[in-house]
Amino acid sequence: MTETSPRCVIFDLDGTLVDSAADMINAANACLEGMGRGTPLDPEGDAATAFHGGRAMLRLGMQRTGGEDEGLIDAHFDGFLRAYGEAIAVHTVFYPGAREAVARLRARGHRVGICTNKPEGLAVQLLEALGARDDFDALVGADTLPVKKPDAAPLVEAVRRAGGDIGHCCLIGDTKTDRLTAQAAGVPSILTTFGPEGALMPSLDPDGLLPGFEMLDSTLAALD
Repeated sequence: MTETSPRCVIFDLDGTLVDSAADMINAANACLEGMGRGTPLDPEGDAATAFHGGRAMLRLGMQRTGGEDEGLIDAHFDGFLRAYGEAIAVHTVFYPGAREAVARLRARGHRVGICTNKPEGLAVQLLEALGARDDFDALVGADTLPVKKPDAAPLVEAVRRAGGDIGHCCLIGDTKTDRLTAQAAGVPSILTTFGPEGALMPSLDPDGLLPGFEMLDSTLAALD
């Protein structure tokens, strides 16, 4: 990555930029408790499941308490979203160095956006609660378009809204979904190795691995 070649860098949100697992798991437990299933999820031990979304957490909780029921998950999912929205940033923080890394990119003229499978409204609410909404040029969520990741369309739209070029961008994420999204769009992917599923990321064969945000500049430079 050079100063003469501005890049559009699109990040996933949960598990990539922010550690939001505890707040999401607490919301899922509140929803499960309302179903009479108790609070079977652990904010630390189940962090990896949290980063796969609300339905994955509810499914795991139900499996531990008598069996999953997709109909019940559908019926109670809005309740999960409400519970999460009411306590969205109690424990959530940016990963060390994340905001500073984003600021460095923008200072060099690079466009920076977010493409997440969190509903757009909740993603905006979270960034505002963390005082970081203006850190990013664009945000595309799970419901911004009719499709979500791993379809390429949300990533392409995030790049467009950020004012970038799909031919000179990359996606930084933390799951197989992010790897597949980048592949579908024909752009490089960088996967983080500091999250709960970090040890699995090399097997997904991304274009780069990010052990910490202090390494972001050099990891991006290696793509050129």
